[in-house]
Amino acid sequence: MVKQEFIERSPVRVFEKSLDGGLKAGEIGVITSRKGLGKTSVLVQLGLDMLLQDKVVIHVSFNQQSDYVITWYNDIFDELSKKKNLAEAADVKDELMRKRINLNFNQDYVKAENLINTLKALAAGGFAPACVIVDGLDMSAVTKADLDSLKAYGKEAGICMWFSYNAESEDLKAVFGDIADSIENVVALAQDGKALVLKVLKAHSAASTTTLKLDSKTLLISEK
Repeated sequence: MVKQEFIERSPVRVFEKSLDGGLKAGEIGVITSRKGLGKTSVLVQLGLDMLLQDKVVIHVSFNQQSDYVITWYNDIFDELSKKKNLAEAADVKDELMRKRINLNFNQDYVKAENLINTLKALAAGGFAPACVIVDGLDMSAVTKADLDSLKAYGKEAGICMWFSYNAESEDLKAVFGDIADSIENVVALAQDGKALVLKVLKAHSAASTTTLKLDSKTLLISEK
């Protein structure tokens, strides 16, 4: 399979369809679940999909070291390319990883303004991202003003942002409080018997009952 076909047949297309087209610039999505269930794997698949479209991705970690994040990208790409029989997979992987930047922050000291300034500096250096993935941030400390600042900059710079958050409840107001209305898409990763499912809780302004599956072995989003 050639790269363009690989993109068109990516399971992320199914994911985006369930989210009313996915995220646009200036919009924010959140993947929630209890700790350790596989949120990072979903975020990495979204990041890889952007990279395959020749877009720059910034992956910000608050609870993982860079080498751990790199391993996630390598492993998920290898699983995807093997499943889809991607032509010249090694060359494609090398090309992709040059467009991804990993950042590690301490959430006790980093605020929205710091992240925006970092993104501006990267853009000035030739690495203007189309997607920023923020993994492991304690969103209970995030204010509506923080999200409004990130969304305003994202819209200006052409960036969408995906976050992960440890939460077991599917009640958006209970989980996010007054920032719930500032988040466009919310997807809950949950255990359903032996299966892992992605429950779309919010797709832009509408509630949703769409459910997708995650392969419990490879952690890849299902295509059906």
